[in-house]
Amino acid sequence: MRQYIFKSSLAAALTALIIAGCSKKIDDAYLNPNAPVIVPVESILPGVLGSFTAFNSAAGTNYGLQIDDVLLGRYIQYWGSTASGENYGQMGGTVGSDNTGGIWAAFYYGHGQNVNRIIEWGSQQEKWDFVGVAYAIRAWGLLELTNQYGDAILKEAFNTSLSQFHYDTQPEFYDSCRVNCFRALDYLNRTGGNMNPGNLAQSDYYFNGGDLNKWKKFVYGILARSYIDLSSKAVFSQKNYADSAIKYASLAQTTNADNTMATFSAANSSNGFNSYFGPTRSNIGTVRQGGYIANLMSGTNPGAFAGVSDPRAWYMLSENANGTFKGVSPWLGVTEYLSGTTATKDYPKNFWRNPAQTATTGTNDSARYVYRNEGPWPIMTASEMQFIIAEAAYKKGDKATALTAYTNAISLDFDLLTTSFTKGIPAGKAITPAMKAAYLGSTAIVPATPDELTLSHIMLQKYIALYGWGTHQTWIDMRKYHYNKDTDPNTGQPVYINFTPPPTSPINYLTTTNNGKYVYRCRPRFNSEYLYDIPELTRIGALNLDYITYECWFSQP
Repeated sequence: MRQYIFKSSLAAALTALIIAGCSKKIDDAYLNPNAPVIVPVESILPGVLGSFTAFNSAAGTNYGLQIDDVLLGRYIQYWGSTASGENYGQMGGTVGSDNTGGIWAAFYYGHGQNVNRIIEWGSQQEKWDFVGVAYAIRAWGLLELTNQYGDAILKEAFNTSLSQFHYDTQPEFYDSCRVNCFRALDYLNRTGGNMNPGNLAQSDYYFNGGDLNKWKKFVYGILARSYIDLSSKAVFSQKNYADSAIKYASLAQTTNADNTMATFSAANSSNGFNSYFGPTRSNIGTVRQGGYIANLMSGTNPGAFAGVSDPRAWYMLSENANGTFKGVSPWLGVTEYLSGTTATKDYPKNFWRNPAQTATTGTNDSARYVYRNEGPWPIMTASEMQFIIAEAAYKKGDKATALTAYTNAISLDFDLLTTSFTKGIPAGKAITPAMKAAYLGSTAIVPATPDELTLSHIMLQKYIALYGWGTHQTWIDMRKYHYNKDTDPNTGQPVYINFTPPPTSPINYLTTTNNGKYVYRCRPRFNSEYLYDIPELTRIGALNLDYITYECWFSQP
């Protein structure tokens, strides 16, 4: 009996060993898809960086800055559709659509857990440079997200046990953004561990090239934006936020070599290799430049830079068949150019130089500026930082500093164009040092004395310098000065002189569901929030048709 028990026990033990061995092989062959599999953080970062501009996932989800820019640019009249009465040209939105949800998806989906993993695994592996970059990306996303949507999900954002989430306020997002900025700087300043500059440079090839100093300057730029975005609030002067904006902008990009630029290989016709704004991806074929930017740069806005032809126009805008620069009213599209031969010739070519009014295609050989397949696409520039210093100093009453920064900002923008965007410029139209000097020497552009500098000077030149790529930041600026409502303290004129939103009389071109109000925010992304988060959307009013007109905290007094 004892022998039987022993033999039985031995057989059971052997069977257990065999089963364990088989189980080990099965586990190795078929990993649990629900278990976190650690992968090199170097392989995660490239996709995260792609989410800044325009990324397409295997599930068919498009997200990123450029996706939303196509629509948001119509609110600020950077451009408009060829279609008359187009919804976004009338400052409307669409319910039941993921339109303008690109930043929402980029933050929660494209960056989301990927950034969390870089921070978690990078910390475990002492890859401090990757951790610092991840915190910088998180900080950028927090600020972009809340400035576009207002209230959003913060504290519960990455709680995988929840299917519905509570929304948090804009001040909390601003605080969290700054906390993440300082965390980023802490890690970016570390040495030792398992940091490998070559690994970061390879993963970061199309963004900052692995340059930690550029990443630090990017973080300082985020901090500068987080303060200047509040320049129309009472707290801006109460808490000396102007000093903070100047401090961090001065630590950020100071030369064009410091700029953060997204680039694309354009190696083949695949979407992922080309800019969303390039002709290969064919996303902006029906988009035409707005009349407001065209008038500012051609000297035909009677209240701003009148009579001065801006040589940057040949780089940034599209000429028409007459060789001049005109644009569309986003709510009218092509209809304002249909009366007569001369009007037709005034109609601007599309951004790939196709002159046909309904053209949707073009070639990369004819494309200029940020509309080429390979880009580059600025994310943050030294010129922008100088405009931040100019605005903050102006608000402090230090007009001498403001004028110097303002002049530097324009100069840096000229230099950016002549170094990074030289392709496709017609013969005889390339900017020369003499052209730049003449433009800056005009007192209509750069006032002779600091006392003559106006807020309109600063914001309108910033509007020009950020044209095309800086749509989100320009929309923040225009909302904080309430489109055409807030006035320049020196002139009594609107800060954005002669900017005309869709009129309501004699014909109402403003979307009727706006109840006569302009757009101040986007709806949360439909495909996640309006399918699952109804209780919270109800609480914040996001089910109301005019929710997009609710003013965000950053632009309130």
